[in-house]
Amino acid sequence: MSFLVIGECVADIVPAPPGSGAADRVHPGGSPANVAYGLARLGRDVTLLTQLADDPHGRLIADHLTGAGVRVEVGGTAARTPSAVVGLDAHGRAAYTFDIAWTLSAGAAAAPAPAHVHIGSIAAVIAPGADTVLAEAERLRDRATVSYDPNVRPELMGEQVAAVARVERCVALADLVKASDEDLAWLYPGEDPQEVAARWLALGPAVVLVTRGAAGSFALTRHHTVAAEAPPVTVVDTVGAGDSFMSAVLDTLAGRGREALGGLGAEYLAELLRRAGAAAAVTVSRSGALPPDRSELEAAGREFPVRSGRAW
Repeated sequence: MSFLVIGECVADIVPAPPGSGAADRVHPGGSPANVAYGLARLGRDVTLLTQLADDPHGRLIADHLTGAGVRVEVGGTAARTPSAVVGLDAHGRAAYTFDIAWTLSAGAAAAPAPAHVHIGSIAAVIAPGADTVLAEAERLRDRATVSYDPNVRPELMGEQVAAVARVERCVALADLVKASDEDLAWLYPGEDPQEVAARWLALGPAVVLVTRGAAGSFALTRHHTVAAEAPPVTVVDTVGAGDSFMSAVLDTLAGRGREALGGLGAEYLAELLRRAGAAAAVTVSRSGALPPDRSELEAAGREFPVRSGRAW
């Protein structure tokens, strides 16, 4: 089956330590681009509909994606490739300062016709390109399943009430939604993540997944709630961890239609969380958003067997 990912590419710039004389390091990034890259690393047929400028950062990102097997479709010209200056705290958690514009062209479409469409992150909230993202997802939804990851970036979300409305419109469009507990804490301060996930489920998706960092993850459907622990791993940095989780989820669910997603059993959901957690563990164990390929993911599955899963 083929995947279409719609969203931004971002050049992640890691500044050199002051006084080191070293050059800043630039890594290809952007949540949707990372998801597409992760799917390609797992051997999937994937197209990324995005915007890139013909500049050094744009060429770096394009080479990175196509080198893994991603087809890159550029929807309109960009004056410069989006970038983000990355800072890491003492625990390897990333914070970003963005320079981004998102003006994806209306009517931009990719071939072949996908069986699944993934949207999310900055691309689904920044005007005017966000309107194109939603229009494409709505246009393709009759013949493709849809997934969504808000990947909240508070600096770019605008006024919170409007941002929540935009996110919930995307949730209602999707069959599968993945969010982090940090995403939900910004969108719905003080609310329990499981209660938010249940409310999102009522908007239309068949499956809602919530990641909680070292605390693991949980999956919610209309029939089951399943939780899984995170694999034990030494964290180098968390860049791209959620995107690797998402790629592994989409790979695991490949070929399952809308009706099948609604009927996933508790054991299957536990295995889904375990496998996606293993992909994230591989990613955080090394620097940068480098997700596992299929052989690495299979090896991680053996290294990180099911530690516990709770269903109720």
